Amino acid sequence: MKLLRIAMFVLAVLLGGCKPSGPQTLKPAAYGTQIVEVSGGKQWAQVGSALPQPVVLQVNSADGNPVTGALVVFHGNGLEFNPPQTLTDSSGQVTVSVQLGFNPGDFQVIAETPKSGGGNATVNLREIALGYEQAVGKAVNDKYCIRCHDPESTPERVSNHDNLSPAPHQFTDGATLNRISDADLTNMIAHGGPALGKSPQMPAYAATLKPAEIKAVLSYIRSIADPPYQAPGVKYGK
Repeated sequence: MKLLRIAMFVLAVLLGGCKPSGPQTLKPAAYGTQIVEVSGGKQWAQVGSALPQPVVLQVNSADGNPVTGALVVFHGNGLEFNPPQTLTDSSGQVTVSVQLGFNPGDFQVIAETPKSGGGNATVNLREIALGYEQAVGKAVNDKYCIRCHDPESTPERVSNHDNLSPAPHQFTDGATLNRISDADLTNMIAHGGPALGKSPQMPAYAATLKPAEIKAVLSYIRSIADPPYQAPGVKYGK
């Protein structure tokens, strides 16, 4: 019995000393004064999915030179980062994969790097999670709209954007499209540009798309607008 009690005591001590600890913060080898975006902001994907491209950031010194070995830590409610913290490489950059949360709408990536004198340099990036309706709108866009409304050609698709005059607005062009009402955008998609006195090169899609698909395209346009779309109406403070 005495040996059993001793064995149980030793086991308890061993187990007590093996409690998992939280993630350890990496130790920076150098410090910068500024962190800037290289690429990866203003992306969109379906809720719960990874962004199509990684986020790339760069830490610079006061004279604008890249800093090697600076610590960068990532935060963001509802977001997952891989890795959540890392050190800058020889070009002063870090690369992180971001998985969106499960609520549609905007998410904010917050990246921080400590400064030698105390405090942090911070950069915020907007990322967008598409809900079901917005994802349907994106699928419709990819099938019917993107060839004219996106100036970038890909191996799968040659853009016709630069061949049209006036050039069609990109769907991210919130400065223009945010000023057009839902009813007018819906009318334009359904009945073509002439329905609003716009370019006749914008075709009518009422015979091609169902009303729900047109509504989904509108929802998609509103979700990716830059600057973000603000629905009209009275705004109440929290």
